[in-house]
Amino acid sequence: MVVFVVTETVETGAEVHSQLSLGTGAARNLATTTKSVPQMQGISSRWLLKALPWVQVSGGAYRVNRRLSYAVGDGRVSFTSTGAEVRVIPAELAELALLRGFGDMDVLETMAERFVQRDFEAGDAIVKSGQPADQVVLLAHGKVSRIGAGEYGDQTVLGTLADGDYFGDQEVIAEPDTWDYTIKAVTGCTVLALSRQDFHDLVERSESLRTHLEGARRPRGPQNPYGESAIEVASGHVGEPVLPGTFVDYELSPREYELSVAQTVLRVHTRVADLYNQPMDQVEQQLRLTIEALRERQEDELVNNREFGLLHNADLKQRIHTRTGPPTPDDLDELLATVWKEPTTFLAHPHAIAAFGRECSRRGVYPESVDLGGNKIPAWRGVPILPCNKIPITKTRTSSIMLMRTGEQSQGVVGLHQVGLPDEYQPGLSVRFMNINEQAIISYLVSVYYSAAVLVPDALGILENVEIGH
Repeated sequence: MVVFVVTETVETGAEVHSQLSLGTGAARNLATTTKSVPQMQGISSRWLLKALPWVQVSGGAYRVNRRLSYAVGDGRVSFTSTGAEVRVIPAELAELALLRGFGDMDVLETMAERFVQRDFEAGDAIVKSGQPADQVVLLAHGKVSRIGAGEYGDQTVLGTLADGDYFGDQEVIAEPDTWDYTIKAVTGCTVLALSRQDFHDLVERSESLRTHLEGARRPRGPQNPYGESAIEVASGHVGEPVLPGTFVDYELSPREYELSVAQTVLRVHTRVADLYNQPMDQVEQQLRLTIEALRERQEDELVNNREFGLLHNADLKQRIHTRTGPPTPDDLDELLATVWKEPTTFLAHPHAIAAFGRECSRRGVYPESVDLGGNKIPAWRGVPILPCNKIPITKTRTSSIMLMRTGEQSQGVVGLHQVGLPDEYQPGLSVRFMNINEQAIISYLVSVYYSAAVLVPDALGILENVEIGH
């Protein structure tokens, strides 16, 4: 018998070698591959969902009852522009404290036509302390500082105004007087001004405007510094004086938050579900990634939804602006002053947190860190600064920083959901089998119900127009 021996050779350059063992390419055909579960880049830390305490909403709606408040007229004004020409929207003039609730559009349109546009450079004084207070000024674009005399005679920044703010509306109805502060442009500004003379001419011509102003001057009931109807209390008395009687008045039309919903239909072919389930369950992995996407949408809605999103539901008194542009320690201290009762957490885009870190480094300040669920989180004044990539960044590289107080007991911000749903898969999230169609495709309805409520205005503050590209 003749035996033939076949020897595989490997040629390397000029040399020829015989292979002495099995190659890796062939060996892989017999090996078991170790696989990861499907990865998804869109998954974030979702700190907002973790930070909010969630309240059970059994009836699908949450009513926020508050004390009756007389506070009015703290809105912002909107504008339209054609090229370089800016005009105020007539109906937006009703956002001025003096005109809140005034609905005569003919008068508002006439008033809007009398506003005169003026442009200022950074550093210019728009009005000066001591000059006659003879105009209403609407800030269409830019940022200004309100500067006045401090306690010891030095100049102090009393506040910052930006797009949509206004001043002078109370001064034009008072007796002729002078400005007791200076308004100086921090950036280039465009303003619209209405003179005292034009305003009084309109008042003389319009009976409806005169009637409205008389009602606006009429004193309201006693109120506390927050604009709420006062609770009369006697203290420090001796003897037997007659004690005041009182009651706590409530809002007649409290706001209700209805649960919102994010839904999708997950489809899986029966062949995939039956045959390809080792080592991982295909339906389970499809469902896991679908739920991750729904939770990401849920957090985005809690931040940006125009009905209940936190960025749109912060009280206008609770919105402040940076002094110079980038977020400095001074700005975050000012934000803490708006939510000074038990502040819980800051929320900012990661790029805004980086910008704050740069400003701290520039000043030689190094924020401490706090432990949160085993994670080292940067903090300011002991309040953690949590990243949230759902807070938008504008084309001009500006963003916002939020500060919250959370919890029902603290009269803070709460998340709303309903647990105990049919086919509940996670709290507030259900996965319901729908059907198997003629193409042998299984359908599941995946739903998550949620909302958020700000119980009192000072539970949420926002630092706006934060420059992150400075």
